[in-house]
Amino acid sequence: MWNYTDKVMEHFKNPKNVGEIENPDAVGEVGSIVCGDVLKLTLKINPADQTIEDAKFKTFGCASAIASSSVLTEIIKGKTIEEAARITNKEIADYLGGLPEQKMHCSVMGMEALQAAIENYYTKKGIKVFPGEQEKIICKCFNVSEKTILKAIELNGLKTVEQVTDYTKAGGNCGQCKGEIEKILNDYWASHSQKSYYELTTVEKIKLIERVLEEEINPKLREDGGWLELIDLDGKTVKVRFLGACSSCQLASQTFKEVVEKALRAKGAPDLEIVLV
Repeated sequence: MWNYTDKVMEHFKNPKNVGEIENPDAVGEVGSIVCGDVLKLTLKINPADQTIEDAKFKTFGCASAIASSSVLTEIIKGKTIEEAARITNKEIADYLGGLPEQKMHCSVMGMEALQAAIENYYTKKGIKVFPGEQEKIICKCFNVSEKTILKAIELNGLKTVEQVTDYTKAGGNCGQCKGEIEKILNDYWASHSQKSYYELTTVEKIKLIERVLEEEINPKLREDGGWLELIDLDGKTVKVRFLGACSSCQLASQTFKEVVEKALRAKGAPDLEIVLV
């Protein structure tokens, strides 16, 4: 029996936004019946400001899959496509008060469905969102790509093959791909452990800052109904803003100085300038 939080059980027993939007502007579908998990996400998007006006889901899966899908639709409503694209699986899990590690793949599936829907939206407009070569499939049993594995490692700091399996299902059936997964892990950490903040690319710096926010800052802020979002990175200037309850909190500036700046500078560079916008 899994030890689920009250929030998970609430969204499992009374899921929000179940169903399918008629004539949706975007559709994202991931997983398969063979894998035991399927999620279909449909979105209604305002063309004027790119805001997600409505989101619905259909899923075939366990309690954590239903809860992750339910809370995802609640999170993204009211956000722009650009804002929604930044949502990570860890943010989904955090909203639920956490998930058992063996069930984290359900939050990953939610993130992937959202990304698929966003890609579908732009593809309809003739815009290629993720150009490049066709994805290399590492786990043929569950159709998990190298890109998916790398993203899970990057966003969640995964260090073992077992963790990769928990988060993506890769290697969870015949196990023939575990050697390749281990090589991906070794190559990733070999290339990242040797870099200082100043050696990172701009994209890597953004990912690092977002990871610090999601792992160290937002879990605490969400206890009070708010969270912090990265807006921009310009050289040594990091622009962030408070959302939710924190946006109107009088203690926001104090929290900003004492917690946010300290955490970001500890993981980044000592001379980063953190600006609240």
